[in-house]
Amino acid sequence: MAYIMVDVESDGPIPGDYSMISFGAVLVNEPLDKTFYGRLKPISTQYNPEALAVSNLTREETLQFDDPKQVMKNFAAWIKEVCDDRPIFISDNNGFDWMFICWYFHRFTGANPFGFSSQNLGSLYKGLAKDTFKNFKHLRRTKHTHHPVDDAKGNAEALITLKREYGLKIKL
Repeated sequence: MAYIMVDVESDGPIPGDYSMISFGAVLVNEPLDKTFYGRLKPISTQYNPEALAVSNLTREETLQFDDPKQVMKNFAAWIKEVCDDRPIFISDNNGFDWMFICWYFHRFTGANPFGFSSQNLGSLYKGLAKDTFKNFKHLRRTKHTHHPVDDAKGNAEALITLKREYGLKIKL
């Protein structure tokens, strides 16, 4: 299994009515040098300016981004290239990130290379710490910038730390 840490930025709360505007992915292995960055042209006329502001983008900028179908095809090809076996989707907020990635894969390519399940980094940490109030974010080394590759990399660093320092049994 190959763990791929993913982070999504969007212009609203749900796929379809709103758009995934960018995402980053990192193959979780050291030295975290296999990354993917996608910038997607909006698929809807609806957008939330506050959601765009989180990513420091304007609607006009996102309208110049790449065709979502091509981005998702490129992402599927990248996953196949970096994974020798089954890819495992993991993210900081898999409820949000997963719904966009899964929806976009099915809408634009007809299939999701991750299958039908995802993993949540925060829940994994809470289980290891045996405390549902604990947060893993102090384990990131890369600053959380809302650039999706930076954020995915920071989360991947935290997952590696869970293996090294917390004894998480995981094949990376």
